[in-house]
Amino acid sequence: MINPQNPQIDRLIVFGRYPVPGLTKTRLIPVLGPAGAADLQRWLTERTMETAEAFASGREVNVEVCFEGGSVHKIRRWLGPDVSLSRQGPGDLGTRMYDAFLAAFQKGCRRAVLIGTDIPELRPDHLSQAFDALSENDLVIGPSRDGGYWLIGLNRPARFFHGIKWGTGAVFAQTLALADGHGLRVKKLDFLTDIDTAEELREQLPDWPEKGPYVSVIIPALNEALNIEKTIRKARNNDAEVIVVDGGSSDDTVAQAIRAGARIEKSSCGRAVQQNRGASLAHGRTLLFLHADTHLPHSYINHIFEALMNPGTVAGAFRFKTDLNHPLMKPIEFATNIRSRYLKLPYGDQGLFFRRAAFETVGGFPEVSIAEDLFLMHRISKQGRIKIAPVHTVTSGKRWQTRGLLRTTLINQIIVAGCCLGISPRVLARLYRMLGTSV
Repeated sequence: MINPQNPQIDRLIVFGRYPVPGLTKTRLIPVLGPAGAADLQRWLTERTMETAEAFASGREVNVEVCFEGGSVHKIRRWLGPDVSLSRQGPGDLGTRMYDAFLAAFQKGCRRAVLIGTDIPELRPDHLSQAFDALSENDLVIGPSRDGGYWLIGLNRPARFFHGIKWGTGAVFAQTLALADGHGLRVKKLDFLTDIDTAEELREQLPDWPEKGPYVSVIIPALNEALNIEKTIRKARNNDAEVIVVDGGSSDDTVAQAIRAGARIEKSSCGRAVQQNRGASLAHGRTLLFLHADTHLPHSYINHIFEALMNPGTVAGAFRFKTDLNHPLMKPIEFATNIRSRYLKLPYGDQGLFFRRAAFETVGGFPEVSIAEDLFLMHRISKQGRIKIAPVHTVTSGKRWQTRGLLRTTLINQIIVAGCCLGISPRVLARLYRMLGTSV
């Protein structure tokens, strides 16, 4: 607990980075994929923060996250609204660490300790040892097995971070030599391992999944030979597996899906049944359900990852757009996106994505003959937030052209209203059939 009347407090500086696929833990991308590597960084940071908060509980210690990447809003959305933040300054790692220490001492801190976020072995007692050591020593350092260090602490400012070959196995030895040149009394802690390589990952986190997809794209299909190949090619990604669940197509759907690089699974017919079948066979940590005539946006994985950086978000979708060039389609798309954003009831042709655990908790798609997407979103909204990503999928406008824009929109809105009012799927299916022939 921090006493605001006492400036002589200690500071624990957590040096971290906001996870972004492709920019985080880059040495692990070959084994985890861009999103998988970023997801590991997210998990390690959250674990580090739990350890830091457990240590600081009951002590006069200010835990500060000194970050790069992202923004204050994004990091507080991720780590909590009350987290103390500062942004890393310019320069190399040594300059940035020196600036963080200097800022702490300028604010009256008596001892400051800096840690990284990739040490799964870190425990609260390691931090206790570090601060205790600074009562009798000028510098405390926790050596890493790769020749660097996982912790460094000071009880006064000291300029010995410059001239070090960062990212090499000489960092620890060079730091000790510079500390000795400055006449600093040094306390060394235990060797720990920070995770930067595949070997370190396997040693420290043997159960962490390697080479598994971050997202499973699940496409239910029935006689979709005209659409399926392009849809799959838009969905293929190093972080994704694409599963086509065929409901008994009599055309060339399966052959085209195989040619496009998808995995094929068989199922009895019915969109909800097919999607649940795909989910049960998927390997991804995130499930994305996609209609066979809908194309995903570029970098869709990054948008899903960003949406799920909010721990309270359990599901999401993309904005709605069709390939139909008609003046009435623009206001229809606008109204659909407003409804999705505020009612949190996106359509299935917006690409629905879920945390796997949340999807399984609600039992997957209700196996009904109509509006399985809306019923599921209504149910899962009770588990947490639904996020609409700021980019759009593009779905075929053929249905609107065939039935008519106004007629199709009216039917859709009646079905949405019925879902919101709790009308049973069986009644809505009869209403849909009646409106489809009479409206």
